[in-house]
Amino acid sequence: MSVTTAPEITYKVPKRRPAIVQFAVTQPLGAIGLVVIVLMFVASLFAEYVAPYDPLELNYGAMLAPPSWDHWMGTDAFGRDVFSRIIYGARTALAVGFLASLIGCTIGAVVGMVSAYFGGKIDLVIQRFMDILLSFPIIILALAVVAILGQWRVGGLDLNLIIAISIPMVPKVARVIRSSGLSIREMPYIDAARAAGYSHGRIIFRHIAPNVVAPFLIMFTAFIAQAILLEASLSFLGLGVTEPTPAWGLMLSGTSREFYTQAPWMILFPGLAISLAVFAFNLFGDSLRDWLDPKMKV
Repeated sequence: MSVTTAPEITYKVPKRRPAIVQFAVTQPLGAIGLVVIVLMFVASLFAEYVAPYDPLELNYGAMLAPPSWDHWMGTDAFGRDVFSRIIYGARTALAVGFLASLIGCTIGAVVGMVSAYFGGKIDLVIQRFMDILLSFPIIILALAVVAILGQWRVGGLDLNLIIAISIPMVPKVARVIRSSGLSIREMPYIDAARAAGYSHGRIIFRHIAPNVVAPFLIMFTAFIAQAILLEASLSFLGLGVTEPTPAWGLMLSGTSREFYTQAPWMILFPGLAISLAVFAFNLFGDSLRDWLDPKMKV
């Protein structure tokens, strides 16, 4: 009598797709924004090879030349190639936007975690100071800081401009991180860390900080767009980047306002560059929020 054995059943575990592929599939608009951001970073990083002309080169024989095969976006009142200046201007916008957002969000996150962790009078004092900062419109607060600090240029960047743009971000980030930190502070592992005798700094940066990374990344990405817009606004008003440094906001001021009827491309293309950059970062930031927030995945 032969004994038959049941066939073996094998289960094939599906391969997990890389995070970037999952993000692109679930958040297509965010993926489009990310592609635009990457292209901007690459173009600004290799501006010397992408830009067809020197952005500072004066060509009085081609002043206010319309868009053509020689100058894809025309020239300005000094004969400088607009396309080349936009490419180099992306370097200024992204550098200021990234550094200002990083500084503002980092300070705001630390303030928010400290406020949530200690609570009591420390939390009360910190939050009232945040209320004072929030009472000022963002552009007014940035203008005040720039007027007080003046200019401090290092390597072609105005560090005081970066500081002025980062300060309005601090109270908003602090509020969001504080709200997350308040719930984390009540978790059992925080009580266990206190009972083990860990220092306040270790508990804040080793146990609370890793749990607020998601809101930090979301706000960091979103505030880059705001920083780019603020930098362009301050440069347009003459309080940001100065000539001859290529900057999108600076390209909209000066002679562009004088010749906008005769040479509308001097205003059109820098404005489109600012809009595209802000739109891309907002798309990516919103999609990143939806992707990282578990409530959005239900």
